[in-house]
Amino acid sequence: MRRIGLFLLLVFLSTAVFANGQKDGEVKRLRYAHMNAPESVAGRQAVYFADLVKEKSGGSIEVEVYPSSQLGTIQEQAEMLSNGTVAFHHNTMGGIGSLYPPYAALDTPFLFKDVDHLMRVTDVDSVVMKELNEGAIEARNIRNIYNFFFGARQLTTNNAVYTPSDLRGKKIRAIPFPIYVTAVEGMGALATPIDWSEVPTALATGVADGQENPVGVIYANKLFDIQSHLMVTSHIMGAEGVFINETVWQGLSDEEKKAVSEAAAETAVWATQQTVESEEADLDRLRAAGMTVITVDDGLKVEQFRSGVQTLVNERFSDDWGDIYKLINTID
Repeated sequence: MRRIGLFLLLVFLSTAVFANGQKDGEVKRLRYAHMNAPESVAGRQAVYFADLVKEKSGGSIEVEVYPSSQLGTIQEQAEMLSNGTVAFHHNTMGGIGSLYPPYAALDTPFLFKDVDHLMRVTDVDSVVMKELNEGAIEARNIRNIYNFFFGARQLTTNNAVYTPSDLRGKKIRAIPFPIYVTAVEGMGALATPIDWSEVPTALATGVADGQENPVGVIYANKLFDIQSHLMVTSHIMGAEGVFINETVWQGLSDEEKKAVSEAAAETAVWATQQTVESEEADLDRLRAAGMTVITVDDGLKVEQFRSGVQTLVNERFSDDWGDIYKLINTID
């Protein structure tokens, strides 16, 4: 039995390595793992990127996309990226902060002026991203190759919310990383860290009273079936980071690196535009599906949420991330 077990282990390990950069003839098959639904912008951009990589590499690289947390939880996928079990992975900046904490500074609530400002800061060639990338390569063997606008995060519950006091005692799902927990607590709720794969069940069973996500994610995952109200707080304007394992990257030829980089740059523009165009349409779809949408015009006190969140952010993160915030402020 031990011989059989050892044989199966060796088969698994050889398969994992083979799929992340070893040649099958002239083809390198590289795994791309992520948590999002295939029909979401985040899911579609992964396929768009994979198709471009195959085209631009002349077929020498094939990217195999595994959506919907097929290969593990968000944190497990991040660790798989770091150790090379998968070649590519996309995650929120706060999520990838589980590997390299300074990245999470980019998901600080109420940090960016608008989408254009966010994308200038998170351009892979910006002074901010160059500094973060150097640290992440050295610390965790991961390289940021592109970023795209993931959407502004909004709050959903089963009751109307206008001020932080309306969230008192409410359990709101938070991505299980410190910056998201802080955002939820700063808005006045009880942060309940839950992996994304468990969120629909948690909402349906009352383990959580609400959650926060971009409208595209809310619509693609049909959260309108289990949540009645959506508050347009736009508390985090987020970029999704797409990363490659550094060992895999260094194993590519110069021509293959060029193909991946070109595909990355084109996908970043395409995905950002897709998100911008879809946000308003998705909000209308959520209304049509029966959700009550509450905006500033309806009495939502966004400034009260901003004040509470920023107080907690200053208390918890200014010492560690103050220099990053200063760099961000140098980019108009």
